[in-house]
Amino acid sequence: MQDDNTQLKNFLEIPYEELEEMNLKAKEKQQVADPQLLEKEYRLYLQKEKRIKAITLCFTDIEGRFHMLDYDKKYLLESASNLTFDGSSIRGFTAQRESDLRLRVDWPSLIWLPSDVFGCGKIVMFADVLGRDGTSYISDFRGQLKLYTQELKKKEGINAYTATETEGFLVEGVGAEQSFDEDIGFKLISTGGYYHSLPLDKLRRFIDASAEAQRAMGFKNEKDHPEVAPSQFELNFGYTEVVRACDQIQLYKLVCRQVANNMGLTATFLPKPITNINGSGMHTNFSLAKNGKNIFYQKDGQDGLSELAWDFILKILNHAPEISLVFGSSVNAYRRLDPHFEAPNQIKVSPIDRGAMIRIPAGNEKTARIEIRAVAPDANPYLVLYTILKTGLEGKKLAQPKRRRNRLRFLPGTINDAIRLFRTSNFIGKILGEENKQKYLFFKDVVADRSPKELGKKVKTSEIIYHHEVTNQVLWNNF
Repeated sequence: MQDDNTQLKNFLEIPYEELEEMNLKAKEKQQVADPQLLEKEYRLYLQKEKRIKAITLCFTDIEGRFHMLDYDKKYLLESASNLTFDGSSIRGFTAQRESDLRLRVDWPSLIWLPSDVFGCGKIVMFADVLGRDGTSYISDFRGQLKLYTQELKKKEGINAYTATETEGFLVEGVGAEQSFDEDIGFKLISTGGYYHSLPLDKLRRFIDASAEAQRAMGFKNEKDHPEVAPSQFELNFGYTEVVRACDQIQLYKLVCRQVANNMGLTATFLPKPITNINGSGMHTNFSLAKNGKNIFYQKDGQDGLSELAWDFILKILNHAPEISLVFGSSVNAYRRLDPHFEAPNQIKVSPIDRGAMIRIPAGNEKTARIEIRAVAPDANPYLVLYTILKTGLEGKKLAQPKRRRNRLRFLPGTINDAIRLFRTSNFIGKILGEENKQKYLFFKDVVADRSPKELGKKVKTSEIIYHHEVTNQVLWNNF
């Protein structure tokens, strides 16, 4: 008989300080190393490291919901060239009659994980979704963004960079979104805001634990703090290449949800879970670089920006109404666009006005950028950045106003208005592809149909439980 204290498992657990060092080195390699050499290196590492039991592969559906598959390490190493899954089980992917899709491991995306958040003996990597014929799947916007940025770098030597300010709320109870009742609402866990959160209250402990995990994963967190609204938080990580930044957004939300769950709470990224207080945004800071130089910067340019940057801005503003459904992808997202709560609902650019959908932060040769403030935290980050890039580079520029006073334009007030503008846009079909346009419209239509057309003053049960990040088979089929 074995002693009760005998250690039966010996899975990999790495201290946070060592994790951060390993992940930062891996992140540096992503930028410069040959992907094939990295695959060889990581394969050799996985073969030698006996304490890793499984590899989590991640991908994102067309609406932005995050999906994970755990593969046995030995199986993945042997079968990486033939990993298939049922695409018909993923909203916005294949029809049942053509269900099989493939996953191709993106080896440079490897991240070692904090075991107290993800469990021990695992690493995570992202995967490209492929069709049956092995080509990049049209509705996998991580793959589409990756292809577009690779082509941009190859043809013009341009790299796209971003960092987002993704806000969320911490509320009482596990699974608070799925059990939402409009007559009760969410219960906040803190009445504090920017300056009122105590060092060891629930919100602060949640922020500290989430930030520690993210730093260990190589996110290069810059600042982490309670936001303006009670129970609201924001964790900011470093500027990086757009595909990797989107990966980090998805993992950021996953870490926050798991840390909250460990505390018996829920981290929600609904844009406006509670009325009469500030909502949550995902302010998207963006710039382009060529040969290591920030080409959005010009010392003597208007507000310190180059002509290229201004062309980019004017194209985004021109197409703002029709791309709004990408930035605000849920019924709830349009509650956030309320000017009484610092909401960016005006189709304009400004260095100071936070009601403008695009802001120009103060910057220098290194930090000059634009900040697109109209993006909600529940949007698909890959689709958002793909749309921003293609619109800013391929769209039609907004004509400069001839009159001193120009009529102010506003973003759509409800998802129904946004759907109508998206549906009638030829430009959307051009940049996303007609098949993706129709798929995306279908899912936005069916969720909008399950909620009242007018938002009203009270957050409705339907706009929460049928939300693409919240709903499940039971909730959806109880309609």
